[in-house]
Amino acid sequence: MLMKGKTGLVTGGGSGMGRAAALELAREGAAVVLAGRDEDKLVSVQKEIEALDGQAAVFRADVSKREDNRVLVEFVEKTFGRLDFAFNNAGGHGDFKPIHETPIDEAEWVIDLNFKGVYYGVKYQVEAMLRSGGGAIVNNASIFGLRGMDGIAHYVAAKHAVVGLTRAVAKEYAVRNIRVNAVCPGATETPNYMRSTGGDVHLLDAMIPMHRIGQPDEVASAVIWLLSDQSRYVTGTTLSVDGGMTI
Repeated sequence: MLMKGKTGLVTGGGSGMGRAAALELAREGAAVVLAGRDEDKLVSVQKEIEALDGQAAVFRADVSKREDNRVLVEFVEKTFGRLDFAFNNAGGHGDFKPIHETPIDEAEWVIDLNFKGVYYGVKYQVEAMLRSGGGAIVNNASIFGLRGMDGIAHYVAAKHAVVGLTRAVAKEYAVRNIRVNAVCPGATETPNYMRSTGGDVHLLDAMIPMHRIGQPDEVASAVIWLLSDQSRYVTGTTLSVDGGMTI
């Protein structure tokens, strides 16, 4: 019960890595607010958590919008009394295109979701954690926060920004009992991955030293460790969960 008695939030909690992390947090004793745009998916995960005798609440939010992040954190505090942890997981990208062919609206959506959604989330989460005496934040940055990739320049730029944000805020609050880290997943079997690859789970096997893509629960295990007191001396780090892709 690594998270017993703690309360927090997971953005993008209705599927993929967000769902897996929320379920694992509940198994470890945490009360979780699930946030995202698809309320039906969030409610489905809430029911899964309640079937485990866990506590969960749902909040429909578009985290690319500043005000939604503020109200989300306020909802966590009103529902469970405090904010101890946050997993800023929501993200995604469209089709692969070179930068000169990428529509501006699409680029802005990707940057807003993947960077601004994390930036505004961290801002209001830190404020809440200062009120409650500390906490832990994990941002989902992707291996493309550490390396380049053609066809998704907007996404790569946003994820690099998440890594920079993680390091800067970790340094700012290291002496105030707030830890901030990032996970950098590689190819993982999520709805976004399946859409991007046409459902081929073996498309990238040759690029991965372990010769397979990851599963959402494997990323979730890393997230829970970084959120728990087992990693109490870890802040400002980027933890690759990628089967060796960044070697």
